[in-house]
This record gives sequence, C-alpha cells and structure tokens, in this order.
Amino acid sequence: MVADDPMSDAAASRGLARRSDAAAPSGEAEQSWLGRLLARLGLAGGPDLRDTIEEALQTQEAAAETFTAQERSMLLNILRFDELRIEDVMVPRADVIGIDEQSPLSELLRLFQQAGHSRLPVYRETLDDPQGMVHIKDLMAWIMAQSAKAKPRAKRRQPAGKPAEQPAEDAGRAADIELQTVDLSQSVAAAGIQREVLFVPPSMAVLDLLLRMQATHIHLALVVDEYGGTDGLVSIEDLVEEIVGEIEDEHDVNGEPLLKEDPERGLIADARAPIADLEAHLGQPLLSGDRDDDVDTLGGLVFTILGRVPVRGELVPHANGIEFEVLDADPRRIKKLLIHKERKPAGPETAPATEPAQDDGR
Repeated sequence: MVADDPMSDAAASRGLARRSDAAAPSGEAEQSWLGRLLARLGLAGGPDLRDTIEEALQTQEAAAETFTAQERSMLLNILRFDELRIEDVMVPRADVIGIDEQSPLSELLRLFQQAGHSRLPVYRETLDDPQGMVHIKDLMAWIMAQSAKAKPRAKRRQPAGKPAEQPAEDAGRAADIELQTVDLSQSVAAAGIQREVLFVPPSMAVLDLLLRMQATHIHLALVVDEYGGTDGLVSIEDLVEEIVGEIEDEHDVNGEPLLKEDPERGLIADARAPIADLEAHLGQPLLSGDRDDDVDTLGGLVFTILGRVPVRGELVPHANGIEFEVLDADPRRIKKLLIHKERKPAGPETAPATEPAQDDGR
C-alpha cells in the first residue's frame, strides 16, 4: 500500500486551479482577481458612502421629513465642496478691483467706499505684479495713529458759566482726533499698511485653500497662472458661500438682474450671466457637446463663436437662430448683450441684391 504524498496532492490542487482559471472567461477571472485584491486592502463591498448620503438627501422622503430644504441644500453643498477647484469660485481678473502702491491714500479711501470691500489687492503698475493687500481696518488704524501724533496747539477754553456738553473723558478723546492734520497724499507704499496675500493656482482644491486660510490667518488669495500672471481673486467669503449660499451684509446692494426683459429693446443680458440661465429662459440649448466644458458665461460664448472680443454694436449670430448684439464692450471684455430671439433682417447695405422682375407681357 502506497502512502499518500502531500506534495503530489498540492501539485494536483494547483493544476486544478490553473485549469479552472483557464476555463473561466478572461474578464471574469480579472474581475475576481481585482475583487480579491480590494478585499485584502479592506476596500471592497458596498457603495460609496458619499454617494449613498447624496442620493438619500436628493430622493428619499425620509430626508425631507428629517431635514429642512435649507439643511439639505447645505449638506449637499458640503458633499460637493471637495470636488470644486479655485477656478470654479474665483472672481475673474476683469472684475478684480485693486490699487497701485503709488496711489495716494485719498484714492484708496475713495476706492474702499466705491467697491464696498474690506480688502483690496495692491499691485505695482499692473495686476501681474501684486505686492500684497490692504485691509480697511489697517487704513483706519493708520489714520487714527497719525491724528493722535498731532497735538492741538492751544486748549479750547470753556466759556464761564456754560455747562459742559460732554464728559471730560470723551472730550479728551475727541480733542486727540485731528483729521485735518492727516496727510492723505502719501502713497499706499509709504504708509506701510500692506499685508501679505496668498498665491494659489487655479487647479487647487477649494478645501485645501480654506484650510490654508485658516492656518495662515490670511483671507485673500490671488490666483496666478503658470507664467505668474494674475487670473483672478478669491476670498474666504467666496469659499464659505459655496456651502451656505450668498452672504450679504448691511452694505451690500442688490444689483440689476443678469437677465432682464426691456419692454422696448427686448432681452438684455450681462455678459457674466451663466449660459444655463439663458438656456432656461429660451427653452433651448446653446452649447454643443464639444463646448460644454469650455465656457460658462454668455460673454465667453460670444467670444468662442467669434474667436475674439467683438466691438460695440457688432451682431453675432448663433447656430440656434438667436443673435447677440453687443451693447457694451471694451478691448478686453464684453460687458452687456442684447439677445434677439429671431435674427434681425439684413440692412439695406448688407441685403443681397435682387434682379428686377421681367415683364413678359402677360
């Protein structure tokens, strides 16, 4: 009687396994191998938790009973926050308001009042050479410090028998404020009130920038391209608004709608209006598949059609039958458009010539 050989048994098992793998379809064997690898790494099984939560918030009735509409919107925004890049939320360069470092402080004050921002980027000659930023609090602190240095030459005397109109302590503080002695003709650079600003690429994740702003306590970033030029600007408010929605304070004034119907002229659009808004208004798509990811705004669409910035008054036809008339533009960007839902007929100077009808005598 021959004893069992364990080596022979092992070899037979391996041979059987190889025959089984060879008999199975190649795709099924590859999938099985990948599944075993994911299982060893602890990555196999079940749908993605993020997708599950997002689907539950969007579709399940239980979510509507548990969360309000505002809470569901914020939760969905949080889940999608990690997918955003800085180029998705930044203020484009054409809309960035900044000041040259050699401009006087009086101009800086005027710009703060006009723009309604608390921080402004500071540049040297052009935005492509940024030098930092200035905060309105630092400007106010500098003005107060300059006024405190100027002591009144003579003390104001109180007339005899007349009661004081304010406490002595408040009167002393008021006497220290001598705004007429503050020299606002000094340049921004000479005042020394500039702060550092972050420089980030447009492809950076917004979550990474938010964490960086929290760590550095710098809440303004300039977006730079691969050549060092300035592409745009993003503040911590821009990032937070992607989660909670638009934040408006007491000084924010509601501007004109990006799309509005004029009773005399027709549909007028700001060039920054999203293409999706006009598509919803007209009920027809305006982007082909190859352009879907290239442009987001009406100004970008018109620029893409022409391949250049149009001049004021130029008519730009669209393949869908509508026509864009440029109401306002400068050499760098389009500002305002008039949308003709039906193309305007050609004028006398552009209309094709027609042959006069021949009289055949009938």
